[in-house]
Amino acid sequence: MCPLPPLVPIEIHPKARGLFEYWLSIHPDTGLPGRQHLDPLDIPDLLPYIWLLDVRRTPPRFRYRLVGTKLAEIYGRDHAGRWIDEVFPHFAETLTAEHLRLAVETGLPQWREGVPLLVRDKDFLRTTRLFLPMASDGKAVDMILAFTIFLDSSGREI
Repeated sequence: MCPLPPLVPIEIHPKARGLFEYWLSIHPDTGLPGRQHLDPLDIPDLLPYIWLLDVRRTPPRFRYRLVGTKLAEIYGRDHAGRWIDEVFPHFAETLTAEHLRLAVETGLPQWREGVPLLVRDKDFLRTTRLFLPMASDGKAVDMILAFTIFLDSSGREI
């Protein structure tokens, strides 16, 4: 079993844990993994829940590069190519924004479980979200590999 950094709990959704362990497995000896290390064929069961964000550092801003099919279904459309703050006008004031900034600044994974912050729907009881920083040069985070899974009031995946 792969060791977990302090910001990722041991009791995390099994699919989120699978992506985290994959991210660790593609980690180079030094620095962060980049998009060049990610092979979607290695994680086909996780793709519907994955989103990739391009990172603009100054000022911090995030653009959807890819949105998994399950997430596009929940959002009601595929937001690829759009800025997250245009899709969700309240984004800057959310914990999601803070966790993304922390992932970029520290290069450490960010995890959250709880009530959904960006997508609000009465059928969603909980969400598990994971932000995994990536850097094409191994140092400066330029992409976030993200995972989100929504659970209904009975704990089933939506």
